[in-house]
This record gives sequence, structure tokens and C-alpha cells, in this order.
Amino acid sequence: MEIKGFEISEHEKSKRIINIKIEDEILDKLIFPFNKFNITTLEYKPFTRFTIAKSLDDLTANELGKLLNSIVRDRKTGCFIISPKKTSSKIDDNFLVKLSTAVAHLVGTPNHDSMVGKYYARFFVKHKDDSDSYLRKAYTNMDLHTDGTYVKEKTDWLLMTKMEEKNAEGGESVMLHLNDWEHCEDLFNDPVGKQNFTWSSPKSKNIDYKVEHPVFSADKEGKAQISYIDQFPEPKNMEQGIFLQKLSDALEESKNKVILKLPVGSAVVANNYFWLHGRKPFKENKDLVRELLRIRGSFFAN
Repeated sequence: MEIKGFEISEHEKSKRIINIKIEDEILDKLIFPFNKFNITTLEYKPFTRFTIAKSLDDLTANELGKLLNSIVRDRKTGCFIISPKKTSSKIDDNFLVKLSTAVAHLVGTPNHDSMVGKYYARFFVKHKDDSDSYLRKAYTNMDLHTDGTYVKEKTDWLLMTKMEEKNAEGGESVMLHLNDWEHCEDLFNDPVGKQNFTWSSPKSKNIDYKVEHPVFSADKEGKAQISYIDQFPEPKNMEQGIFLQKLSDALEESKNKVILKLPVGSAVVANNYFWLHGRKPFKENKDLVRELLRIRGSFFAN
């Protein structure tokens, strides 16, 4: 598909991931509608987020929204990376928050992120960390997982934007599509994976309840869907504990993981049912700084 002002191609690391580069002419035309609302307005008035999303879509005669939805809902792909084609001084933090917001609101409705109390979260990965989650542990491998395992809201998709990165070596993004996972059929067909597991979360997530759901479910065509993260399940017995260890080992040992170095300003959007994501450890550096923005939510009902 061609859209004027955008360069669209398959990612060099995986044909399942679509690269979307935004040309300067589109970025220039976004400055005026984006300036209409400051970040506080976007946080306090949810309808303004749809307004800036429509501003972006209108520049493409409403073709971009259709393309993004077709990619992220399609099991053959399910993931895109969208970013400005060139780095520019006009693309500051505020612009990236607004661009991320616009892209997310063309795909669906964001969930409330309890960790920060907004529709999006921004967080740092630095040399020193006192948090209770792997999310900010710079020198620990963040194993493959999906988002939203411990919340009641549907989490159909997630968006992650790299806002800033300095003095970083390593820390590559790691992704795996269930269709490419060598052990998917064996684990999906194991009846333990269809049992209800209890999922909780550490204090920093600000969730005061636990949820129950299986690791694996089936989509309308009977294909595997997964909801899993290693830190949050509470096995009820030996059978569940050993299943989770087998699952974790099988994911991390996969030879078909896609390893990506995302440039600053890039947003990766993935279907949360059949794409898992993680991060390699950084090389130790006391001046390391990475800031990420996260939005996750559900598809539009219509």
C-alpha cells in the first residue's frame, strides 16, 4: 500500500514487521494541529486525543488509520514501527508524546495506566534502580512477555516509543511471533496452559487486586494466543510451576527471536496476543539513560 508522505516497507529483520517512515512534509503539517493542545489538555480531556489522531489521519485522506489497523490485527504481520524519516529539532518530547497519542488513537482506545495514573506512562531505565520490576532493571535481561497480564482491562495492543537514549550499549528490543516459535504447538496443546493461573503485580503497578486467566487461549480460527509474563504468575501447585518453567525456557531458547535496535523517536506497535516482547541487558555505564513511553489498550469495537 502507498500513502503520500510515508515510506512503507517490510522491516529488514522480519517481513512480519512493517516499517513506516514519516516524511518531513507530513511532520511540518502536524505542527499546527499538534500545537492546539498542550500535554496537560491531552491528559485531562480524552476527546482531544482523538482530535489530534484525526489531524494525522486527515493528512492521508484517512488511509493511515486503515493501514495501521490492517497491520496490527493481521496475524501474518501484527506489528509496525512508525518514526520520522529524519531526525529534526522540531521533534521534541512534546511532539513525540502527541505523535504517539495520535497513532495509538487510530488503532484503539488506551487503557488507564495505573502505574502513573494516565492514559500513557513515561519511565526511565538508568544505571541505578530501586524499583520492584524488571521494567527498569538496566543490566537484567527482560524476558519475553506480553502486557496487561495482571489487569482486568482488555489489552489488545501496545505501543512503545523510545523518547531518549544516551550512553547505551546493548538494550536491544527482542520480539517473537507465536507462529515463528518452535515450541508453540507443544506448549499450546499442554492442558496445564489452559488452566486458570493467578496473576498479581508488585506495588509500583498500583493494582490492588489479582486476576485469574490461562496462559494460552485460542483465537476464532483456533490458533494460539498468549498472555504471559514471568514475574507475575503465582503457581497454585507443582504442575503449574513446572509448566511455567518449561514455557519460560522454551521462549528464551527460541532461535526465531527478532532482535531490533530502535532509533530514538521510533514507536513500535504490536498485537498483544501473538507477539511477545523483551529487552536485552545494557552494558554497564553509570551515565546510561533511556526513556520510554508506553500506551496499551483495546481495539475499537467497530
